[in-house]
Amino acid sequence: MIEDILTEWWERLQTCQSCPIRKEQNKGPTAYTGTVASPLMIVGEGPGGVEDEYGVPLVGPSGQLLDKALWSVGITRDRVYVTNIVKCRPKGNRTPTPEEGRFCAELHLAEEIRLVRPKVIVALGKVAFQFFNGGPGSIMRSRGHWLTYEGIPVMPTYHPAFLLRRTGKDLVESKWQVYYDLKAAVEKAQSMDPTYVFKSEEPTALLAMYESNRQARNIKW
Repeated sequence: MIEDILTEWWERLQTCQSCPIRKEQNKGPTAYTGTVASPLMIVGEGPGGVEDEYGVPLVGPSGQLLDKALWSVGITRDRVYVTNIVKCRPKGNRTPTPEEGRFCAELHLAEEIRLVRPKVIVALGKVAFQFFNGGPGSIMRSRGHWLTYEGIPVMPTYHPAFLLRRTGKDLVESKWQVYYDLKAAVEKAQSMDPTYVFKSEEPTALLAMYESNRQARNIKW
């Protein structure tokens, strides 16, 4: 389900063989969820097993937690553009390195941003944060503080996978931090595009929506 402005980009991405991750045990590049009309883009790290099956980012356990966080600030997944900095699943579901993130982002994400033209970006996790930061840095110290990429305001915050590893008071505190970061991002996006509607009446059933993708990616010729 690639919208017209991304068709050529997607065709190039599908044939990409530029890094070792693409040659690992994955089903190929993942696309995006949501709509290019959204003023808000969310950039995650890399696909896991569920994302590799369905061909879209953040639809597994981390994505389900993200959906809940977005709902709490008035967003449904069909109304926000969500993508990953690394497009193919690293072997063993590991987190991609910042170097892998930068390499893939410079090849593909930079053009994706240029085509989609978001007004605000949310960077989820260390790998996305360091790309937009232009180099090393601590997500724990930098979350909640605005960056700028190509003139676009970027809000770094924790990746949902990080929250899934937290417990007790640390989990509660981290969830509140993500809430305030997302709230700041959507408020800025709303101020820049006040007529855009960020929330549908019901949460988006992403796995059902992309079931045809899953079936297509699992055809064995």
